[in-house]
Amino acid sequence: VDKSNTARAAAEKVAIESQKESSQKDRDVMELMKSMGDVHKAAQCNIEEANKARQQAESKVSSNDQELSMSRSVNSKLTVEKNKLLESFTEMEEQTDKMSKENTNLRELLVTQSEEMESTAANLRVETEIRARAEIKEKEERNERISTSAQMVAMVREHAQSEACLKEQIAKSDATWEEKSKVLNDRIKVSEESLVGAKQQVLGLDSECSSLKDTLAKADNASEEENKKRITEIAVLRGEVNVMTEKIVLAVEEQIKAAEESELREEKSEKIVRKLKAERRVMHNTIQELRGNVRVFARVRPFLPNDGVPISTEPSIIIKNENGLQLCKENGEQLNFTFDRAFSPCVSQEHVFNEVSEFVQSALDGYNVCLFAYGQTGSGKTHTMQGSGVGAMRGIIARAMEQIGQTKASLETEGWNYDVKISFLEIYNETIRDLLRTTDSAHKKHEIKVLPNGKRFVSDLTVQSLNLDDANAIEDVMSLAAKHRSVASTSMNDVSSRSHSVFTLHLTAKHDIQKQSLKGTLNLVDLAGSERLKRSEASGDKAKETMAINKSLSSLTSVFVALGKKNSHIPFRNSKLTYLLQNCLSGDGKTLMVVNLSPMAKSANESLCSLRFAAQVNKCELGQAKRSVEDISSPNQPPGRNTAVPKVLFSGQIPNDSDHTTPKNSPSCSVVTDSSESLDEPKRLPRKPRSIIQRPKERGKYNVSSRLKK
Repeated sequence: VDKSNTARAAAEKVAIESQKESSQKDRDVMELMKSMGDVHKAAQCNIEEANKARQQAESKVSSNDQELSMSRSVNSKLTVEKNKLLESFTEMEEQTDKMSKENTNLRELLVTQSEEMESTAANLRVETEIRARAEIKEKEERNERISTSAQMVAMVREHAQSEACLKEQIAKSDATWEEKSKVLNDRIKVSEESLVGAKQQVLGLDSECSSLKDTLAKADNASEEENKKRITEIAVLRGEVNVMTEKIVLAVEEQIKAAEESELREEKSEKIVRKLKAERRVMHNTIQELRGNVRVFARVRPFLPNDGVPISTEPSIIIKNENGLQLCKENGEQLNFTFDRAFSPCVSQEHVFNEVSEFVQSALDGYNVCLFAYGQTGSGKTHTMQGSGVGAMRGIIARAMEQIGQTKASLETEGWNYDVKISFLEIYNETIRDLLRTTDSAHKKHEIKVLPNGKRFVSDLTVQSLNLDDANAIEDVMSLAAKHRSVASTSMNDVSSRSHSVFTLHLTAKHDIQKQSLKGTLNLVDLAGSERLKRSEASGDKAKETMAINKSLSSLTSVFVALGKKNSHIPFRNSKLTYLLQNCLSGDGKTLMVVNLSPMAKSANESLCSLRFAAQVNKCELGQAKRSVEDISSPNQPPGRNTAVPKVLFSGQIPNDSDHTTPKNSPSCSVVTDSSESLDEPKRLPRKPRSIIQRPKERGKYNVSSRLKK
């Protein structure tokens, strides 16, 4: 049973597997039939597609035949056009050749025209430059004519005043001479009357004598004694007549001599007065230099056409004499001021420079000199310093360079070799600008630097050499500086300077034979004018400029106030102007201020402020100026040591003249010391011994005895 069951199970299993295989074969057959159907369908589709493709190919062949026929026709047309194009191409080549030739001609013409254009452009540039220079020249000439006419009007007015004074003096002198002549005429009349009486008496005596002679001839018996008496009486009377005539002649001669002697005495007294005035001025200048006072000159400008006042208007400031002036306010108050020099409106530029030329000369002698113009806006500061043109209206700067050039040439014949360099800057809104700059250096920032020896300089500033004998070079420098100077128009001044300008002339000289060297500087400062915003009507940037100007001027005032009070601290750092000029204002140099004043009555308050400030400045004592003179070091001597030290006795005595020698051909100098004295100045007692004498160890191995032996 088990075997049968297993066999039945195996048979059933085989049957099941055979059924599965048959079902699988059926499925494969069904799939094959399906695939054959699909192939048949695909073949049908391919036949249909082939038919469609054949139809499309036939249509394409027909279309291609049509296109071929069309292309053949087009090709024939194109060949015709090609032939035409070839012909046109040949024509175009010919035209191109012609155009190329024309192009070369045009290029040559263009080159010539460009050259002509460049030449015309250069000519135009030259012409524009010439026009600009002509305009500047015309402007300068116009300003010169205006200033000359204003000066002429002032001269006419002063001449009229002097003429009126002279007429009064002549009238007074005529009255005195008339009185004297009346007295003389009375005396002459009395003497003539007495002479007539004497002549009549003589005639009577002569007639009496003739009658007596007749009677004597008739009367022989008359006595001879009576006749003698008569003759003696006649002789006495004749002698008296002669004496009276001689007295009259002597009186007339004495009167003539007295008149001549009085005239001579007047001339001598005038010469003596002039001489005494000149001596007083020299002594005053010497005293001021010894004290170190700041010298102050006052100058009143004449009326200008822009002032809009009639010719008969009297100025508010009257020059009384060469040192004094009087300010007349609108309320009738009169204030008197006295300075070192006072210039009337008719004084010329040359006369002003002659008065300040002494300070200019000091720069050649090795001093640090500062000359600045102060005053309100429109008072003539720029005219005083820079002037206009190249004629009589040149300012102090141009004339100073000319004088230094002339003096330098004469000193160079004596063995001195000078090196002259200049710089020109302006301080605009507390910013330093280079007035001799080029376009490349316009962006540079300038700062005030201090050297170890205390001297100041401005960084990146143009310092150029200048030939002072070349007038054109001087004019070019002044024109370039005027071109870069900051100016603007306000209600008080059409050309108002909006910055402080500082012209510095650096002088270095050496004498190889005397082994000496000196350094001097000349600072010519044109300050910006003080102004009130209410009168100038400045706004915007101009108002900022005005505030900066007034602030720097107030700083300058504070410096002079502190110097006048001899304070221990001087506020030089409050502004760049005072910080730059510290060496000049701290006693190491000479300082002169020219205060410029306006004659307008409405500017009397500003003029009063300027005059009060000038009077305060004139009282400041800076101490005696020091010359920058050194001896050139020899090979066996350390640098910086002075080989020509005067022998000063340490007990305080003054050495004899034989103890030291004064170098010859030195420009206005005596013994070479740190604070040298002028030849015209009196010798003073020696100062306190310096550190080289008190502490010889600080100077190295050389002691006092070795220095004195040398």
